[in-house]
Amino acid sequence: MEKYALIVGASGGIGSSIAEKISKDGYHVILHYHKNKDLIEQLQKKLDMSTKSKCQIVQADLSHQNGVNELVNQINVNISSIVYVSGQSTVGLVTDLTSEEIDQMTQLHIKSLIQLNNYYLPEMVRRKEGNIIVISSIWGQIGASCEVLYSTTKGAQNAYVMALAKEVAPSNIRVNAVAPGAIETKMLNYFSEEDRKALSDDIPIGRLGTPNEVANTVSFLLSDYSSYITGQILGVNGGWHTS
Repeated sequence: MEKYALIVGASGGIGSSIAEKISKDGYHVILHYHKNKDLIEQLQKKLDMSTKSKCQIVQADLSHQNGVNELVNQINVNISSIVYVSGQSTVGLVTDLTSEEIDQMTQLHIKSLIQLNNYYLPEMVRRKEGNIIVISSIWGQIGASCEVLYSTTKGAQNAYVMALAKEVAPSNIRVNAVAPGAIETKMLNYFSEEDRKALSDDIPIGRLGTPNEVANTVSFLLSDYSSYITGQILGVNGGWHTS
């Protein structure tokens, strides 16, 4: 039976690595992006050349309230798995945030996540099959100064995952989150080399993580190897700041 996975935020470093990994696992993939059209088209070409998976591109801005409708209206296949990677951070004092920034971050990380899953959950329940994975963050577990709003929305994602998992488990639907620590992506570009070295030294395993390590974790959570795992926030952080 063909399996389709919707990857929300597939153009970033983690999203593209997830797309590559689960395509090799046998999933057909729907690749969502917002702005990075060139990157998503390059990813599609790469997947077409290296895997037998079908690949569709969809575009939508999920930081706006009509974004989910724009996304789902482009898809006409049954989705068996959703991997919600989309996210952005704002760095600065929480008191400097504008109402617009708060609304956009809340919409992107919380409201659109709930609205998207609510669209696909009834069919998953009917089929008694489904898998939802949210890429949250270590900051959703322990909080970060100067990233208070980001930490808040990621913490909300973690709470959502734990609660939803209990609600849909009787329908054989599993819901989990992956909470990356410091991963080698563009989100760390504002760090100087000195800061990156200090950050690596602060991580018990002694280095930054890679997008592939997050992708491998998602692959595991989508597989039958994790058939008894649901409602979990799985840290991929090299042991960094876990206590």
